[in-house]
Amino acid sequence: MGSLHDAVQVVAGILSDAAGRVLLARRPHGAHLAGTWEFPGGKIEAGESAEDALRRELREELGVEIGAIEPLISVPWRYPRKSIVLHAFRVLDYRGEAHAHEHAALRWLEPTAAHDLEMPPPDRPIVNALRLPQQYAITPEPRDDVAFLESFRLLLATGVRLVQLRAKELAADRLRELAVTAADTARSAGAVMLLNGHVALARELGLDGVHLPASELMRLDARPLDRSRWVGASCHDARELAHAAAIDVDFAVLGPVRTTSSHPDAAAVGWQRFAELVAAAPFPVFALGGLHPADLAAARAAGAQGIAGISAFQPKS
Repeated sequence: MGSLHDAVQVVAGILSDAAGRVLLARRPHGAHLAGTWEFPGGKIEAGESAEDALRRELREELGVEIGAIEPLISVPWRYPRKSIVLHAFRVLDYRGEAHAHEHAALRWLEPTAAHDLEMPPPDRPIVNALRLPQQYAITPEPRDDVAFLESFRLLLATGVRLVQLRAKELAADRLRELAVTAADTARSAGAVMLLNGHVALARELGLDGVHLPASELMRLDARPLDRSRWVGASCHDARELAHAAAIDVDFAVLGPVRTTSSHPDAAAVGWQRFAELVAAAPFPVFALGGLHPADLAAARAAGAQGIAGISAFQPKS
């Protein structure tokens, strides 16, 4: 992270086919990071908009004419000799067949498969942004296991595909049993479930990943799980976001954007400051705090991956 002044502005385009695969291009011999796979694009020239740059680059590199685009994520990155900001856009429609005019090869891959490729560092957060949904549900504290699991099933039935099991008060044995059942339920629904804290337990049970509370995040000096599993983190300020980047998390939640009844003493960040903080974070960030699904457009406009919350996603009884 750090200052973005004088960073080279770069664009990348995500082209998809009818099967949902995305197009990746291999950097040619002699290029920086030759042999790695990237999303095609290039530098924004002086006086050029990001959209115009992307149209030009994809025409030159792939021989396609693109139509509508929408922003996905902007990734700031510091190389030893330069800093860049990589602005990634989904290409919603295009004309022509892609050919490798400037790259060594092209490949169409599922985003989950792209995650396993050797890529330039700024391209990897783009893959994570493609794999993550726009809604991140957090469970309320479990009180009664039967009622909790019924509510959990109803939550998944609404279409939520990323959920955090947040159980701060459960005894270890009860947490282990509940986590196993909830994880199986999530997988049956095609969803990903992360466990709040308890890295050792998540590893032992083979869960999809962990979500680190800010206090636990700040105690770590390295990523606690390998890349086959998700690592998310809760952040409230630039210092915590910087540490999350240093230990290589996959995504973060940032807030509270608004004052909440559950944390009335926590100062609200507000959308303007949220956008400033997200612009310096090299990974997807969910907005958290007093938000509802209707706030998704505002969150996306501020650079967020989407919105996260507890009450916002609870099924109505």
